[in-house]
Amino acid sequence: MSTQAESNGSDHPIEVVLVTGMSGAGRTTVANVLEDMDWYVVDNLPPQMMRPLVELVARADGALPKIAIVTDSKGRAKYEELEDTISDFLDQGLSLRILYLEAADEVLVRRFESTRRPHPLQGEGTLLEGIEGERSALESLKHRADIIIDTSELNVHQLSTQVRKRFSTVDTPLLRLTVMSFGFKYGLPKDADHIADVRFLPNPYWIPHLRGHNGLDSDVADFVLGQNGAEEFIERYTATLDTVSQGYLHEGRGYAMIGIGCTGGKHRSVAISERVAKSLAAQTGIPVTVRHRDLGRE
Repeated sequence: MSTQAESNGSDHPIEVVLVTGMSGAGRTTVANVLEDMDWYVVDNLPPQMMRPLVELVARADGALPKIAIVTDSKGRAKYEELEDTISDFLDQGLSLRILYLEAADEVLVRRFESTRRPHPLQGEGTLLEGIEGERSALESLKHRADIIIDTSELNVHQLSTQVRKRFSTVDTPLLRLTVMSFGFKYGLPKDADHIADVRFLPNPYWIPHLRGHNGLDSDVADFVLGQNGAEEFIERYTATLDTVSQGYLHEGRGYAMIGIGCTGGKHRSVAISERVAKSLAAQTGIPVTVRHRDLGRE
């Protein structure tokens, strides 16, 4: 199947992915990852509503170009209806990708037992009977899948990484980083993953002609970056963050916050944050945003 769905007469292509497969194989994880990648995710959508959804989004004139439809298990009849809907998509000139999630029976049994929830198709039978019934109902749909991921040996982070790699584009970064300057006297950023303290550098606050300026001003930045140890710190800290970022990518993490603090968050931390962000983006190729939390404080 092709990877683009397009509304009749629309100049804006709509990319549609149908996320299906065995219950307990990771549909929720996949949905969360796609949502983080700016897909419009619809969970548990009845098959007969798939076409109206795509047509509605098409009229949004490209505002929602990527749709992920997640289906769950409600019986064989639902999947037969779903296959009819897929055929209707193709007959009408629309196309979509089907992502099918698979896992071994024993793995699914362990996952359901750990959550203490029954299988959707278990009914009055055993857990394994519910799994076997679902596998049988999904067999023909599995054969139509464009992507099959077996999650038997994957944890949630590894599955997230696989999904990100398969659905990312040049415009969709696998990881986003934010470098935030702050003042220690106003408290640590609560959502920071890493904290760096640059109070080891001389404080421009005590230089009369610099006190009223901040780290975005060239005279303050030149003073801070010209101090002994400043460039060495930036070089070594950026290298450390590069290593950490690669670990985040491997673990499927989509976002991280780096906090760089000085006393008031106005001079040293601002200048160093700007330089670290620039160096980090150049070294890793990862999009980096800079924020200055306390710059406007008195």
